[in-house]
Amino acid sequence: MARPSKAPERRAELVAAARHTVVERGVLNLKLRDVADHAGMSPGSLLYYYPSLSDLLEDVQQEAVERFCVAREAAVAAESDPRARMRAMISSGLPNGKNDELCVLLYELGTIARREPAYSARHIALYERQVRGYVGILEAGAATGIFDLTDAPVTIARNLVTLEDGYGLHLTQAVPPLDRSVAEAAVLSYARVSTRCSLEDPA
Repeated sequence: MARPSKAPERRAELVAAARHTVVERGVLNLKLRDVADHAGMSPGSLLYYYPSLSDLLEDVQQEAVERFCVAREAAVAAESDPRARMRAMISSGLPNGKNDELCVLLYELGTIARREPAYSARHIALYERQVRGYVGILEAGAATGIFDLTDAPVTIARNLVTLEDGYGLHLTQAVPPLDRSVAEAAVLSYARVSTRCSLEDPA
């Protein structure tokens, strides 16, 4: 009887090692040997599972994007009122600080998107998935009369995601110029203005 392949397990271990190494060293300074050392294997063994460092980082990016989006969607799905859904969406889109592993990872990998079409495509998919999330909340709020939108839902949604990205980038700097509560209040302020709604609980 043939032994089960350990390739999926080893590839998952390499994705975890690369994730940790990117957050620790930054993607621009990343070397294949760094990941191999963290995984406890030789660079040659790493190349048996991934033909190049770029191939490995593509899996890291895909896993990170999915984890980020699933967490946001779960936070929103836990609420039923459009006001609460909007607050949950905003809260789940901002980093907790400069040590937020998942957001730092996404920002680091985003730097590759400037040069690599494959990374850029996933970056766009991440952006559009978040925009769709906001559009759904805005349209539901408008349909129930809770929101009175000042612009097209997709325009407001794009602005909200862009605000999150901008504030998020600042929050993950070595010395953040503002803290998370200030950033969240600023995004909420735009959401209140664009929905003409206080976003407070009705009770």
